[in-house]
Amino acid sequence: MRGLTHAITLVPGDGIGPEVTDAVVQILGAAKVDIRWERHDAGVVAVEQGRRPLPPELLESIRRNTVALKGPVTTPIGEGFTSVNVGLRKGLDLYANLRPVWNLPGVPSRFANVDLVIVRENTEDLYAGLEHQIVPGVVESLKIITEKASTRIGRFAFEHARRQGRKRVTAIHKANIMKMSDGLFLDSVRAVAREFPEITYDERIIDAACMQLVLTPERFDVLVLPNLYGDIVSDLGAGLVGGLGVVGAANFGTTCAVFEAVHGSAPDIAGKGIANPTALLLSAVLMLRHIDERAAADAVMHALGHVLNAGIRTRDLGGGATTREFADAVCKVL
Repeated sequence: MRGLTHAITLVPGDGIGPEVTDAVVQILGAAKVDIRWERHDAGVVAVEQGRRPLPPELLESIRRNTVALKGPVTTPIGEGFTSVNVGLRKGLDLYANLRPVWNLPGVPSRFANVDLVIVRENTEDLYAGLEHQIVPGVVESLKIITEKASTRIGRFAFEHARRQGRKRVTAIHKANIMKMSDGLFLDSVRAVAREFPEITYDERIIDAACMQLVLTPERFDVLVLPNLYGDIVSDLGAGLVGGLGVVGAANFGTTCAVFEAVHGSAPDIAGKGIANPTALLLSAVLMLRHIDERAAADAVMHALGHVLNAGIRTRDLGGGATTREFADAVCKVL
């Protein structure tokens, strides 16, 4: 959409977040996408500034712009503030997490024919973190599954499959054991499936699905999962094509979308200039398609593929390029 300036919220994150974010902003500039960035801090950086981990002004910025690009934000383990990622999903009702998983040219992986999409429900299930201590030494976590959320994510998966010309949607569950909760999820998705007769629908138990994914991933197309299973299978899927550094992700709500790197903040290499910006760049490509900058998205993917095929890779992919050298190489192709 040439001539249109896009107002987009930018959350650099912490750890390697600012480094990979700067690289992606540089590349999008080279792709000549007219973006006015609104930068906001979150997580550790915001706390160090004496503010909330998820500042209200950040949420307001995303609501106003409807689109955000977010670098990795550290979540303390077992203590400290709650996940900023979960807070964003709840605060903006980002009910659908979309994780395309495909092989990138020039990136070594165990499989060469992976092309699947993971659609994860984002708002409920065990991952929502509804837990409390009953008595000392006994903690209860609540698994909440609703017809509304299950139907909504099922419809998102089928509508995405239809738009992208995909042929199959597979619901992943453990309804053989959790007959009521996962059973409700299945019943809801089945009802949606009847509205899309041109798309094949099937179901897999979560443990069997994981085994099949690491044996023959080519049998899968679009997977739709409750929150916790989706979180686990998303990372498993990344492992099929080279790791968390080479997959992008998007979170969609009714009015807002947040595009993010799915890997951690990697504080052990922060500031060394060796982080791989590819995951956030792929998320930015999803963002470009969302804002109807399709030509720019195609150009960035072409440039990324050219650079990877030429053997210009960061250390995590077996190369020696720095973050800046990698970004400069992509910009040069653009």
